Amino acid sequence: MELNRYSKTITQDPTLPASQAMLYGIGLTDQDMTKAQVGIVSTGFDGNTCNMHLNALAQEVKSAVWAQDLVGLVFHTIGVSDGIANGTEGMRYSLVSREVIADSIETVCNAQHYDAVIAVVGCDKNMPGSLLAMGRLNRPAIMVYGGTIAGGRYKGAELNIISAFEALGEKIKGQLSEEDFKGVIQNSCPGAGACGGMYTANTMASAIEALGMALPYSSSNPALSKEKSEECLEAGRAIRICLERDLKPRDVMTHQAFENAITIVMALGGSTNAVLHLIAMAKSVGLKITQDDFQRISNKTPLIADLKPSGRYLMEALHKIGGVPAVIKYLIQKGLMHGNCMTVTGKTLAANVANARDLDFEQQDIIVPIEKPIKKTGHLQILYGNLAEKGSVAKITGKEGERFKGTARVFNGEFELVDGISSGRIKKGDVVVIRYVGPKGAPGMPEMLKPTSLIMGAGLGKSVALITDGRFSGGSHGFVIGHITPEAFDGGLLALVEDGDWIEIDVNKHQINLLVDEKTLAIRRSKFKDRPLRVSTGVLYKYAKQVKTAADGCVTDED
Repeated sequence: MELNRYSKTITQDPTLPASQAMLYGIGLTDQDMTKAQVGIVSTGFDGNTCNMHLNALAQEVKSAVWAQDLVGLVFHTIGVSDGIANGTEGMRYSLVSREVIADSIETVCNAQHYDAVIAVVGCDKNMPGSLLAMGRLNRPAIMVYGGTIAGGRYKGAELNIISAFEALGEKIKGQLSEEDFKGVIQNSCPGAGACGGMYTANTMASAIEALGMALPYSSSNPALSKEKSEECLEAGRAIRICLERDLKPRDVMTHQAFENAITIVMALGGSTNAVLHLIAMAKSVGLKITQDDFQRISNKTPLIADLKPSGRYLMEALHKIGGVPAVIKYLIQKGLMHGNCMTVTGKTLAANVANARDLDFEQQDIIVPIEKPIKKTGHLQILYGNLAEKGSVAKITGKEGERFKGTARVFNGEFELVDGISSGRIKKGDVVVIRYVGPKGAPGMPEMLKPTSLIMGAGLGKSVALITDGRFSGGSHGFVIGHITPEAFDGGLLALVEDGDWIEIDVNKHQINLLVDEKTLAIRRSKFKDRPLRVSTGVLYKYAKQVKTAADGCVTDED
């Protein structure tokens, strides 16, 4: 059985003695030179809790790969800590890192002729970045999620990363002492693992498990658990199966599989970032998923998970009642997911979860029955209108209301908003507008976690709306609409909004409109001047020149 379909190019070609010499030089034997080579890519680095343990997990995966009579070779790619970068200019590099990760994995695996790849990943952009590479490579591949962090505690209160952001708003409002402010910050992240709620990391891990590209329980196994180590061992066995069957990403990442991924995002209350990431991932395997597919699935998928940021629980609580497989099993039983889709285990999704725990609605309230949902339809809603001719993404869990009409309070970037909170410029009934933070305008489409957290912390979360051409963190909540396309930098109507303009948001009608007459807008357009790019060199410049819109997944490898 030929497993070394790609690596034999360099191990068995007599005209490539230098290539073979280097492989002997790293310690491979004659027998090893006939084996399939598995590239094990880690986004591990010391600088954040999401990634600090990944290099150790990669070594566990490596041992498991060698135990399957395969050659496991570890390499590395970058990571960016969204939690650290948020609220700073560094956040412009976060979404950019998705492309760097994808490009670097593709580059190494093709240059080295690896027969398969296992990605050991943690923070938000690590996961879609690795999947983009897997789709492009289309050779056997598995993603291993680093797992979720444990919850923190301070003075009896449960904490997570969003607690630290919202504490700043409480401090500004005078509701939190300096001592308690520091206490919250020091205790919000107690160790290794990705942010604990249904934020972007756990959202994408859950979606990729439902997609079939990760092993069962990968998304809900805690970072520091025996289950996560067992998953690393199982990854070695699974990649052997994929190699033997020549089971590749395009065999797994089908249109139905993407529908499964979107469904789990809706059911669990996942991040708005899933929209642009899944659109981009589908493109990597030659499929077309659009914002309208999210709306279609949202219309028929109830929100059934009471998870943070809008709910009460962290991912570790879901792990204790059966994890994501328990939810997938339930949704298949209810006819909301396609159980026949193939996965990287070599089994169907339904077979993967056949022995998962059944949800007991009498013993737990983390997941509720679809007959008594938190919201009858999905929380992610796609809005159009004169402010978003090519679409926008709203995160509405049902607690915020479904219609908002208010006067615009305009900020050219998130840093202006901090002063607006402190000075009292933002008042109840306002629609906060943050613009020029889109894919090109920033450039890099940073998350607006600090603004939403400040608004929540200042007690304005239920009385203002926030709209932006930027993104939101999975931790953002409140009446928020992002991904507005076209963005202000590209001349979208968002660029013409002025303080005091009336804006109307109607989720039921899927509309977001600026209520200003066309004559006034024509005058404003005549005075409008295009802004120059904020950068002229480096990766942000290249990104701004190549990136497509949020509606197109912010990909950088299309004409």
